Amino acid sequence: MKVLILGGAGFVGRHAALSLQARGHTVILGSRDPDRCARRLPVELFLHERREAHLDWLTAPSAWNDLLRGIDCVVNAVGILRERGFETYERVHYRAPLALAEACARKSIRLIHLSVLGLTELSRSGFLRSKLAGEHAIMASRADWSIVRPSLLDGEGGFGAHWLRLAARWPLHFIPRDAAGQISALTVRDLGDAIAVLCEKSGADGWREVELGGGARRTMAEHLAALRCAEGLRPALVVQVPGPLARLASHLCDLAHFSPLSYGLWELMRRDNAPKLNVLPALIRRAPEPVGMEVPATGPGLVDRIRFAARELLQ
Repeated sequence: MKVLILGGAGFVGRHAALSLQARGHTVILGSRDPDRCARRLPVELFLHERREAHLDWLTAPSAWNDLLRGIDCVVNAVGILRERGFETYERVHYRAPLALAEACARKSIRLIHLSVLGLTELSRSGFLRSKLAGEHAIMASRADWSIVRPSLLDGEGGFGAHWLRLAARWPLHFIPRDAAGQISALTVRDLGDAIAVLCEKSGADGWREVELGGGARRTMAEHLAALRCAEGLRPALVVQVPGPLARLASHLCDLAHFSPLSYGLWELMRRDNAPKLNVLPALIRRAPEPVGMEVPATGPGLVDRIRFAARELLQ
């Protein structure tokens, strides 16, 4: 099978490509800049064919004709955290997937579309609303589609994963007070393996909407603590940030294009982002890789943690 991975040089795309290659499939990498993306590819993918793909331009079904030439399956792993110029939420998350789904339907090409957990009609974030609109567009199409909704991803080379691991090492963990939602973090390798298996299935065979998570459900505070514990560090001191202040910080990060903290992420942290039915073990036929380490039930008291955090900050 010949599979086109849109966002093939990205965090998810690279791992999906490696998994598909290991299963004997031919992989073609779609990228905004096929020449420059080579430096982000592992050596196993360096010689694969690369095709130029600007989703902000591909907003009509006919625009996909050249990219889909000879393709049996498409994995759309493209997403933007923030808008830049013509790369808007509407064009990248809604209009391009709508056109892609129609083009795949015309050519009988299987479509795997990466989305996120926690989308609702009540979302106010432009990022979340556009992702939901893209899902609805694909569901209404005639394509053989599967929509994959993973929980929070962990692994080397991920923008958000890198920031969370960095924050986990800080002696102070600043957590929005209303970030009570649970996540079920999974490794990007497990997600790549699940995507590869889905490429071989038909969406009509019960694999339309696929929710994936790891083996544990935690709040964001518990997730950071688990990442810290896995590195052998003492528990950090948790500082609860008032909701309005956390929301303001998310808007400022959006304006500055700084860190993965965004208004959309702030919204997601306030509700559960764990799968209702986690089909990851059924897809990859093994237990998910662990993310972090469970924190022991007993640990340093509050005074000890304050002293430890103060020493860390003064060093």
